[in-house]
Amino acid sequence: MGRVRRRSRDGASQRASTLELFYDLVFVFAITQVSHLLLEHLTWVGVLQSLIILLAVYWSWNYTTWTTNELDTETVPVRLLLLALMLVSLLMSVAIPEAFEAHALLFAGSYVAIQVGRHSFLAFVAAGSGTVERERAGRILTWFVVAGVLWIAGALVDGPGGVVLWLAALALDYCAPLVTYWVPGRRHLAPATWNVGTEHFAERFGLFIILALGESIVITGATTSELDLGAARIVAFIMAFLSSAAIWWLYFTSVASLGEHYLEISDNRTALARDAYTLLHVVFVAGIILSAVGDELVIAHPTEVLPPYEVAAVAAGPAIYLLAHTLFRYRLTGTVGIRKPLGTMGCVAVGFVGLAVPALAFAGLLIAVLVALIWSDYLAASHHEANGEAPARPETAVRP
Repeated sequence: MGRVRRRSRDGASQRASTLELFYDLVFVFAITQVSHLLLEHLTWVGVLQSLIILLAVYWSWNYTTWTTNELDTETVPVRLLLLALMLVSLLMSVAIPEAFEAHALLFAGSYVAIQVGRHSFLAFVAAGSGTVERERAGRILTWFVVAGVLWIAGALVDGPGGVVLWLAALALDYCAPLVTYWVPGRRHLAPATWNVGTEHFAERFGLFIILALGESIVITGATTSELDLGAARIVAFIMAFLSSAAIWWLYFTSVASLGEHYLEISDNRTALARDAYTLLHVVFVAGIILSAVGDELVIAHPTEVLPPYEVAAVAAGPAIYLLAHTLFRYRLTGTVGIRKPLGTMGCVAVGFVGLAVPALAFAGLLIAVLVALIWSDYLAASHHEANGEAPARPETAVRP
């Protein structure tokens, strides 16, 4: 049993394995499915449905990351577990377009099978009787079983009732780590009961950001290739790439290293990993997905003034993404800074402009906001360096 767990090696860093990278490929497809669901149902109901699906998809990936943080992916049992989770995740992804209609049970059943199956393995295969590893895995499994009842019930109920049940299931899923998987009659487990491999953990969530960006590249490429390639559309395609590049730049020159640094020095590493990564990173991903949807709308109608609901979608992507930066910094440092909040407000202001100008100009203004933030971060870092000051880690250092 113990042989499936990672062996700690002094001085050796823990990095993502090729099996984890292979597993991640499923989620490029899953995120693409979420983007298409939102694009085809660009209404308040569609936004709610897409959000439910995104939260479920992300939550299934997130717990697998916590699992591989403590299991040895070079062992046969763990490899078989990851491959099984990958297959069921594919089934879940296939069901996404009809998740609220004909394929509701396939989606919910796959999600529950992933969560319950994985933590059954952790509790009864990877941990011995009476160990703290079995105790903590058993607590999480209990929460997943209870939430799973709501997921399956929601799939069997048509209309708003099913949506309410799925929202209740998500509430249980997302609240569970906040109460450290409390179970009546059982002793409290401190957050320190869970171990976090700093480099591996930060790397895995950074890779999920790459997955989301990869989806945006795929969706813009696929959309452009299916349309007539006039000059305006080619410019729109180039701007979509620049937007993705700016999003990548902002994350990997500040957030990635910043988070790893604070995880390393934190007195409560598990709580920080829970809040800054497990909970807050889905906000980054939501912003990236909305940005991809916005890119597709602009590419499809580059010379037209978009209707209000499409303008809202285009502006909301980078605005939510920059809001995630602010929330992440606040959780790590207790401060919000000035540049990222201003960038968020700038995207909102540009949204009002987008009601009156062609989509191409609208998208260009949003890119200008992102580039201005990159440039301001660089100038601030240069100023600190010129004055011989230590760079302010949260957002002024090009290499935090």
